[in-house]
Amino acid sequence: MADGKGDIELATHADGDRTPPELAGAQETISGTPIDADEKHAQQHNGGVLERYINLISAINFGFILQCSWEATAVTFQFSLSNGGPAAMVYGSLFAGIGTTTIAMSLAEMASMDPVVGAQYRWSARFAPGWNEFWGLMQGWITIFAWICSCTSNPAILSNIIVGLAIFNYPDYVPERWHTTLIMWAFTILPFVANFWFRRLLNPLEAVGAICHVLFFIISIITLVVLAERSTVSYVFETLTHDASGWNNAAVSWGIGLLSVTYPLTGFDGVLHMSDEVKQAKTRVPRSMIAAVAMNAIMQFAYVVCLLFTIGNIDKVTNTPTALPIIEVYYEATGSKSATNLFIVMIAIIILIAFFNVFASVSRLVWAFSRDKGLPFSGFFGKVNTRLKMPLNALGLVGLAICLLAIINIGSATAFNAFISLPAMALYISYFFPILFFFLRRFSSNKPAPGPFSLGVVGLPINLFAMSYIIFTFIWMPFPTVLPVTGDNMNYAGPLVGAIIIGALIDWFISGRKRFKVPVARERPDY
Repeated sequence: MADGKGDIELATHADGDRTPPELAGAQETISGTPIDADEKHAQQHNGGVLERYINLISAINFGFILQCSWEATAVTFQFSLSNGGPAAMVYGSLFAGIGTTTIAMSLAEMASMDPVVGAQYRWSARFAPGWNEFWGLMQGWITIFAWICSCTSNPAILSNIIVGLAIFNYPDYVPERWHTTLIMWAFTILPFVANFWFRRLLNPLEAVGAICHVLFFIISIITLVVLAERSTVSYVFETLTHDASGWNNAAVSWGIGLLSVTYPLTGFDGVLHMSDEVKQAKTRVPRSMIAAVAMNAIMQFAYVVCLLFTIGNIDKVTNTPTALPIIEVYYEATGSKSATNLFIVMIAIIILIAFFNVFASVSRLVWAFSRDKGLPFSGFFGKVNTRLKMPLNALGLVGLAICLLAIINIGSATAFNAFISLPAMALYISYFFPILFFFLRRFSSNKPAPGPFSLGVVGLPINLFAMSYIIFTFIWMPFPTVLPVTGDNMNYAGPLVGAIIIGALIDWFISGRKRFKVPVARERPDY
């Protein structure tokens, strides 16, 4: 094949396909026909491209810090205290660690074949047995919504920490809902501005974040073990709480209590949406995803066990006026307000660093989906700023969406609950369909060529377990955490996810089916 400048050397696979060697394993359209060189060239230069600069260590640290599992568990375990209790936290952590690892392995295999910013919507479109444009567009809307909600959960958690510390240090302080919204806006400004120079900040930021993530974990464990009052073994491993929230069924309470341990392990696909900036993405992105989940799952389980053994007076922890039980846990252990403030600030620092990563990841995802004409006004949001070498318009859209979602705090007393359950629900949907379609493709004669990372003969059972885990966990996420249900304690995650799906369907019928095309692999060197 000639491009006017010379011949491109072709590599022949065992199945007879002939593709450029740097594109081997991922250079086909959905129908299996070769991609035209002009089409690849046009797509590559539609709005610009991103520069590869992320090495292996930074790629692993990116996902490792983004999840910040033990920190997220520390500030959200109140949901499990009243639903499931210690049994939901301990055994749920094990269950979530195993289940999420199988999801990461399933997606890592696809990432090895086709590491691309769009990831889930790209793979759904590529592997779906039919209606490829439809599944790609629907998946794109759901994945973007999931990641914007995930991005919103970081400032929501940080604002909850600030309000909790304010109540802890100044008991006369009476928080208003709009205070939380303003704090969320303030926290959103910092990573938004910092992302302008994210390429320069990445290596030192990831290094500092990884050190703090591990160091603060060790310090917290040692402090609680040495100073805190001990719980009994039966309390930690045998207590199943099912009468504190109105849910009397033990199985239902345990299922609802999974939220606190499943939510922190989501988001491992964040590095996937940075694929265009990762060197040797076909090998490094899969490694980063699996390593991040495995390490965070281990740290989360260890922290949960330590926390339950050192939780102190459970009545004080459960009924703390700060609405953040972890503050009371550290205060009971140390007996010092200054030390407690320090420990909570340490947790906040890691969550803030993770916010930088989430912001960067979702902006790239919005850019990619716009580049493939998945969003309205795609020409505007699908551009890369040539000076900053980043999708500035997409970054602005994400920042605006976070600020608008933060307004929910003013109208709902349970907005924090929604900010936690929403990203988990939507992300699980975004994981399910690519795995399902790839699982079905394993039985077809048109199997995709494997990448450097392949599950081989264990792929089928791993995919099957991953999907089963997603379905089981997803069932409990829309449940309200308290009975009887009122307008204030209603879990709005389910209705909001449903609204996004309906909106995506409307977009499909109005203009999406004409606007969106199944994305094809772009010819880019992977070095």
